[in-house]
Amino acid sequence: MEKDRIKIGITQGDINGVSYEVIIKTLADLQLLEMFTPVIYGSPKVAAYYRKMLDIQGFNLNIINSVQEANSRKVNMIDCCDDLKVETGKASVEAGQAAMASLSRAVADLKEGLIDALVTTPVDRESISTAEQPFLGHAEYLEKQFNQKDGSFSLLLNDNFRVALLTRHIPLSNVSKTITKDLLINKLKQLNKILIQDFGVRRPRIAVLSLNPPAGEGEDVTFGSEEAEIFVPAIKQLNDSGMVCVGPLAADLFFGSGDFSKYDAVLAAYHDQGMAPFNAVSVDMGVNYTANLPVIRTAPLHGTEYDIAGKNIASEESFRNALYEAIDIYRNRKLYEKINANPLKKQEADRRGNSE
Repeated sequence: MEKDRIKIGITQGDINGVSYEVIIKTLADLQLLEMFTPVIYGSPKVAAYYRKMLDIQGFNLNIINSVQEANSRKVNMIDCCDDLKVETGKASVEAGQAAMASLSRAVADLKEGLIDALVTTPVDRESISTAEQPFLGHAEYLEKQFNQKDGSFSLLLNDNFRVALLTRHIPLSNVSKTITKDLLINKLKQLNKILIQDFGVRRPRIAVLSLNPPAGEGEDVTFGSEEAEIFVPAIKQLNDSGMVCVGPLAADLFFGSGDFSKYDAVLAAYHDQGMAPFNAVSVDMGVNYTANLPVIRTAPLHGTEYDIAGKNIASEESFRNALYEAIDIYRNRKLYEKINANPLKKQEADRRGNSE
């Protein structure tokens, strides 16, 4: 296998959902192998079941024991699961265990640098969780595995805009007490860095959505004081430091007017504020990128979709775009590292005009 060919690990997700459908539909287009080498962590028997169900001819797997054996001209699979029973559309403990086996093996290879990026497919959190090891999500799992104490955040991507979430996986009643000036500043700094490093944006413009409906304009704090006390001071501090942050902006008018197209990214205050409008236009093609990790992980935006599993109607577009984004981010990071490998030393002019 060529050393410079990007290797992308793909987890099988929940075998009873649509994961195998979108994986096979996507990788059946062998032209994609010109861009990267896929390594699926899963079950050959489950893959054969779905290939027959989808009636896709000419799709073959190269079964390997390790990434080092991968063939760049084929779709590779590492068998990391015992015999499994497929029950489309149903959550099961067996499917959850298989999903975890796939994820843990892929992450182990990611740690060793054997794969360059990871694309995960949906799991059922209840099925994959155990009493000893509850599963909160892929992002939280990767944070722990890579000891990322600074945390990560979700960055939703499509061709038109990027949406980041300031808070995640907390009740709406806890959002206001969770948001602090330090949190907002830290998240905006992370987002700014990610846009430069992973997306090649030279000087990012970031829109910051308000927490409260009227965006806390003027002195009116009828609907909350967070804008005046937290958002405005934080944004001013960052702008004074050289970043470009605009806000706080009212979310309803912002998305309704199409203003999001003027910015490189949008920071939403809470989950539904960002996810709802994004999903409205991107559920079939959007990508979830776990930003601020030392490794690259993307995922399709949809879930297990048990209701349509096994019916050959699941769209593979979001999964395909997750692969494309992983490739682009990998290349952008490499370019960023190359550009910043040997920075020029800063030179200062003295009063006589001579530089030191």
